[in-house]
Amino acid sequence: MRGLLLPLLSGVALLAAAAFATLAGDAYALRLATTLCLYIGLASSWNVIGGFAGYPSFATAAFFGIGAYAGSVLQAGYGVAAPLAWLSGGIVAALLAAGLGYCILHLRGHYFAIASLVVADVLREVANSWISLTNGGMGISLPLLSIGVEDQARLYFWVFGAVAALSVAAAWLVDRGRLGFALRCVEQNETAALMLGVDTRRAKRAALVLSSLAPGIMGAVYASWVSYIDPTDAFDVLLSVKPIIMALLGGVGTVAGPVFGAAAFLALEELFWRNLLELHEGALGLLVVLLVLFLPGGIRLVRPRRLLAFRPLAKPGRTP
Repeated sequence: MRGLLLPLLSGVALLAAAAFATLAGDAYALRLATTLCLYIGLASSWNVIGGFAGYPSFATAAFFGIGAYAGSVLQAGYGVAAPLAWLSGGIVAALLAAGLGYCILHLRGHYFAIASLVVADVLREVANSWISLTNGGMGISLPLLSIGVEDQARLYFWVFGAVAALSVAAAWLVDRGRLGFALRCVEQNETAALMLGVDTRRAKRAALVLSSLAPGIMGAVYASWVSYIDPTDAFDVLLSVKPIIMALLGGVGTVAGPVFGAAAFLALEELFWRNLLELHEGALGLLVVLLVLFLPGGIRLVRPRRLLAFRPLAKPGRTP
């Protein structure tokens, strides 16, 4: 029961913030709440493969982009209803992840990281070149929903919020199930896990597919939200970097960590990085280095005395 308390409180806090944003009717607050839900979904999904299994995946941008284009092509080119197009984005991303699982999951460490990072670049070039389907660099304009602007903003918030909640729930189920046990064995020592009879290949493939579903759906929803998508926006490398930073901020390998990390990251983004438009990527890289060196357990394990002493925190074990 104690293991459920922290995720439950996180969900209650998120719903309270959601209700406030929607009832207040403030466009800025609603946009922030929507972005927070987007970030929570991306971070929680990455945490399945990157936190539980310890595989440093940079494929989030690929899943997000392929989902965005799948949903956009279906809506703009074939007149498919928006909800069905959004679900199709997740399905296409999951199929991509399943294929990638057979191609790159035999790699480990930085080899896997580089291979997963390249996928988004390849898909970006495909989207730029396949003009008959994607309209190339001109991008795709999506039709607006037949409701008012304020109603649209609220609708997209609740859609992002629902996907984020499902992503956190999936992470909790994985953490408490056999798949979570297998992934933690992989994270600790994959060779030893194989010797003990753990089917590491199947576990890693399942984790990669699960980590692709929410980004794929959210990519499709994001394209409808902004009513336009192009290769540069859809396959932005920051979509792969930001979820990692969020998980590191909150604590990798935990269910509630990405939720807190997403909130902390959004606060930093709004208060600090908006004033460093030319240097924000460098600031992200510096933050990653500082987190790895001094806060490997995330902000949830901050100890003021240790921070003042500039002593790196030890990597935490599984917390109840």
